[in-house]
Amino acid sequence: MDEKALFTKLVSFTTSVHRVTQELSQNAKADSITPIQYNILEYVTVSQSVTPSEISDCQHMSMPNTSRELRKLIEKGLIEKIGDTEDRRKHYIRLSNEGETMMKEAFATIESRFQARIQNASKDDIEEINRALEILQTKLFY
Repeated sequence: MDEKALFTKLVSFTTSVHRVTQELSQNAKADSITPIQYNILEYVTVSQSVTPSEISDCQHMSMPNTSRELRKLIEKGLIEKIGDTEDRRKHYIRLSNEGETMMKEAFATIESRFQARIQNASKDDIEEINRALEILQTKLFY
């Protein structure tokens, strides 16, 4: 396959991913947090214990903005900052119990919407979707 055509398909695919992500997650977040804070919480949920610089890189935010948002999330009791036992300058961010509860609720809403989208898919379709996701995860989104 022509690499330019493959790239065009990738752009179309990623645009669709963003649209569907928006549809699935619309109004799933608590009103007490901003969309940026939700994105940080979602990243921490999926990635587990992460550093502020990893959050900054993934969210395309400056470190000062990341630090400000993390401070707000700590104040709201949704995340915790844990010091590295070997390097006292390094810190990790993880969800607090309250943050875990909030994200479980958000993910339950998203999962319900996802299940509705695939409710008419056959068993073979589900297996094909699963395999496609595995391939994308290992070959492109690693």
